[in-house]
Amino acid sequence: MVMGKIHSIETCGTVDGPGVRYVVFMQGCLLRCAYCHNPDTWHLNDGKEASTDEIFNDVKRYIPYMKASGGGVTLTGGEPTLQVEFCTDLFKKLKAENIHTAIDTSGFVDIEKVEELVKYTDLFLLDIKHIDDDEHKKLTGVSNRKTLKFAKYLSDIDKKVWIRYVVVPGITDNMEEIKKLADFVSLLKNLDRVEILPYHKMGVYKYEALGIPYSLKEINPPDTSKIEEIKEEFRKRDIKVV
Repeated sequence: MVMGKIHSIETCGTVDGPGVRYVVFMQGCLLRCAYCHNPDTWHLNDGKEASTDEIFNDVKRYIPYMKASGGGVTLTGGEPTLQVEFCTDLFKKLKAENIHTAIDTSGFVDIEKVEELVKYTDLFLLDIKHIDDDEHKKLTGVSNRKTLKFAKYLSDIDKKVWIRYVVVPGITDNMEEIKKLADFVSLLKNLDRVEILPYHKMGVYKYEALGIPYSLKEINPPDTSKIEEIKEEFRKRDIKVV
């Protein structure tokens, strides 16, 4: 049993991996993405304590729904890999019951620290925030080098990946950069799909409640036509995109 800090739990999630999923929002993140809709997960000392045994025992109540839908358990956040011992212990328990496991991550990791966790993870939902390193730093506060290295590592070991990309007008929608991103992910032999996610403002109220300035408040969600234009770049490379 390992103790960890969690923010919240969604017992019937349908967007963070295949099927109906038990989604654990982990506490703590090193990135400060300008469009983050969970700023209340940033600090590792916040949230509530829970043990892997507690979570595992709760998950077992939902196994029939997971098995019937091809679902499982997803760890998101925050950044789950900041609590790698907790995640690894929980996933070991889940895999012993043949439950599908997924992690939603920025990929801002040291590979040697997560190798054991990777063994027990069926699917990675890898968020590439920006393909350009300088723009990535402006958007998140950190370099994208670890993320791209992690993507290549997962490809080398043939671990299934969904790439997630948030389209923010004027920031992440430049078509030349989109083409570079599409070229990069087209080389990943483990790629199952790309998810193009329109920027939204659903988390703004959290910034107001926490007293944190929200830098993108003047930016509106992208047009449907722009989303389709971006998706087409991936389709041109025979990449499944949703």
